[in-house]
Amino acid sequence: MVGLAITDLALSHFRSHRAARVVFDGRPVALVGPNGAGKTNLLEAVSLLSPGRGLRRATMEELTRKPEALGWKILASLQGFGMAHEVETWAEAGQTRQVRIDGKAAPQISLARIARILWLVPAMDRLWVEAAEGRRRFLDRMTLSFAPDHADAVLGYEKAMRDRNRLLKDQVQDAHWYRALEARMVETAVLIEGNRAETIRRLSAAQMGADTAFPSADLALTNPEPVEDLASALAEGRRRDMAAGRSLAGPHRSDLSATYLEKGVPADQCSTGEQKALLISLILANARALAGDLGSAPVLLLDEVAAHLDTGRRTALYDEICALGTQAIMTGTEAALFDSLGARAQGFIVTESANQSQIKEFTL
Repeated sequence: MVGLAITDLALSHFRSHRAARVVFDGRPVALVGPNGAGKTNLLEAVSLLSPGRGLRRATMEELTRKPEALGWKILASLQGFGMAHEVETWAEAGQTRQVRIDGKAAPQISLARIARILWLVPAMDRLWVEAAEGRRRFLDRMTLSFAPDHADAVLGYEKAMRDRNRLLKDQVQDAHWYRALEARMVETAVLIEGNRAETIRRLSAAQMGADTAFPSADLALTNPEPVEDLASALAEGRRRDMAAGRSLAGPHRSDLSATYLEKGVPADQCSTGEQKALLISLILANARALAGDLGSAPVLLLDEVAAHLDTGRRTALYDEICALGTQAIMTGTEAALFDSLGARAQGFIVTESANQSQIKEFTL
């Protein structure tokens, strides 16, 4: 199975990288080096080859290298889905992010149609016990990998909701002003919740019978107001929403729950190790589903994932990544964490010198 792959990545004034270029050969990638050297910054650059603010949800100003503060730029070559693409994304100082695909200006959402990129970072370790917002983002990222148009629906919903919230805050009483916005919210909400439900179905199917060392997760999507009741909930809830200054019904209130299937234990009651294993399991299920449906697995960005696994599960993770043919770009502080990968992966050492990151290839 041949997956989507980034073959060339170049950075300019991005985070700790003043100038960098890395050539990948399609194998999994191990980025090794001390904390603070710039490994995660490379993952973040790759995450920006998809729509949104990347794996840290950073502002454009936060991404630019200091002290120059000139802005930043990422150039990448992608192979996969039977196509080759050249992608550029950048932001000049004080400006918004721009995207160019194959030499032509493009909206960010176009990136979802040519690349599938998923990630796990240490900040997500408490996903199952913290606020629902993070779980929605996690689900929507996976949904985007199956349905690139999901981004259009989310953007359309959020715009209509912002406009409705503005009316609420301004204490507008005339129902005529609300009807068109609420109709747009309902229209896009149906698409959003439908896409999310289909993603859960695909993930569940990809976990069934899979030869994996990671636990299966029974997923469920909940919403205080079912989408079929949203039109009436919005119309009848205007007075309540006006008092709150925001919309209190819709897919922006949905939540994703998971249960450790073999044990019947909700994810938020599992140990931290089990919670991490469930996250890895879902990312791998996503990759399996895409490989089966599209013939190409997504790029996986796994930040410090190996350090949290015992030797057996670490080896199992690497074996599954290689079997899927997915380009997993992984970070770790020690090369020994990737010993069981050996020649199946590329290795790069990332160090810091004179306040800038340096990258050098090495043999695992």
